[in-house]
Amino acid sequence: MRTLSLLLCCCLWLSGFSQDTTAKNTIPVVETTISGIHQALRKKTCTCEGLVSEYLRRIAAYDKPTGLNAIILTNPDALSIARSLDVEYARTDQLRPLHCIPLIVKDNYNTKGLQTTAGSLALKGYAPATDATLVRRLKDAGAIVLAKSNMAEWAFSPMVTISSIAGETHNPYNLDYVPAGSSGGTAAAVAANLGEAGVGTDTGNSIRGPSSHNSLVGFRCTIGLLSRDGIFPLYLRNDMGGPMARTVEDATRLLEVMVGYDPADPITRYSSGRIPVNYTQYLDKRGLRGTRIGVFRTLSDRNPDPQVKALFEKAISDLRRAGAIIVDNVTVNNFDSLADNQWCEVFHQDIDRYLSNLDPAPPVTNLREIVASGKYSAYIKDDLREELEKGVTTDTLTHQCDDAYTDPRRIAFRDSMVAAMDRYKVSAIIYPTWNNPPARIGDFKGYKGDNSQIIAPHTGQPAFTIPMGFTYDHLPAGLQFLGRPFDEPTLIRITYGYEQATMHRRPPEKFPELASK
Repeated sequence: MRTLSLLLCCCLWLSGFSQDTTAKNTIPVVETTISGIHQALRKKTCTCEGLVSEYLRRIAAYDKPTGLNAIILTNPDALSIARSLDVEYARTDQLRPLHCIPLIVKDNYNTKGLQTTAGSLALKGYAPATDATLVRRLKDAGAIVLAKSNMAEWAFSPMVTISSIAGETHNPYNLDYVPAGSSGGTAAAVAANLGEAGVGTDTGNSIRGPSSHNSLVGFRCTIGLLSRDGIFPLYLRNDMGGPMARTVEDATRLLEVMVGYDPADPITRYSSGRIPVNYTQYLDKRGLRGTRIGVFRTLSDRNPDPQVKALFEKAISDLRRAGAIIVDNVTVNNFDSLADNQWCEVFHQDIDRYLSNLDPAPPVTNLREIVASGKYSAYIKDDLREELEKGVTTDTLTHQCDDAYTDPRRIAFRDSMVAAMDRYKVSAIIYPTWNNPPARIGDFKGYKGDNSQIIAPHTGQPAFTIPMGFTYDHLPAGLQFLGRPFDEPTLIRITYGYEQATMHRRPPEKFPELASK
């Protein structure tokens, strides 16, 4: 009887806790941060349930009604997970690293029990049995998968975010313009404060481009630092997942729990012994002082839009004013020839292998079935058919199209980039993420100026984009920092210093704080 009484008391206490905390949220969520949320939880000025409720309210109020269309679906278990995290905190008085952080997850990350389609109507209703490694690590750190975001179908487009499962995503800063692709849904949602932060993927551009177009911080890290297990591939040899956030600190906090070896992705073995105890130690407001930074005009001078060019020159001045030593101009030996002919179109091989290993089996199990289904957006029809006609890659082509650590062409390109950095004694190289502003919705000819495709996807180096200011019609632009392999600590220090010195990020005006309920 005594045991039964104790259990009854415990249940009554937990029930009371849940009732007391329902919808309790007195902090503004627009432009809040991970540390801000945790401070509010500690002060008991908000609860996890109240916080998640407010983000869900924002999605309902803003995503479809405005035409933003960044979200495919919200997690029906988000509130129950939030309540369990509230109970956990009440019991332990300890917050996990990402305790109650509501995340927007790109639809090509496997999320256990939650529809995952890579933007394809051919996979509608498909729910994997397990999480992608990065999703699992984020959940273990206390994060909540709040919603799955729209994406360029099968990640095919760096310019637009259009899918057959959800339609087209718009730019929250000006809904007449694109958010870039393929992680445009995550970018638009995080920029509009529909989630605290998010994750995207980057084959050539797709974290950094959408982050630039939406005034966000986007980290493409060294190939091998983050696992790709459980993420739908485009070209696996170039693919990387990574954080997208409104601040360098938030992106760093996500990165910190995502890194590390994963036996399910052998390329992560290259990160062994190269991961610091933590990355937040490198968040130094004075991190630019005495740091040599190289200007890479080989990219920045490729027919830039005048307003983007002006922002880039202002960024150089801002870096210098914050204490950086600017080296203008860095040149790389044989750059054009090394950068040429780096891509290998191996989608057919990669997607067939990936789909055939999914559990449970998906509605389509290879590229031929995808094409035969007819369930795809019109703008990728030719891409899908061309990939199908190429057939599965031959052994000879596979040897020519290897990973960043064994492919001779990629090694030569990386060696030349690092040699230039060593020769000029610079810690990073900078250039605009895009030389042109976002294109108008429907203007496929407006895709120009994308610098992200050219170096990092092939050399495997880390490249971070940071807000650089705004151009025409309130449209953002980004500044990209390229570092040495596995030197994310230096990039964090430099980009945090630049961010804190300039504070260019501001929220889109059409998505303000909601009135209290």
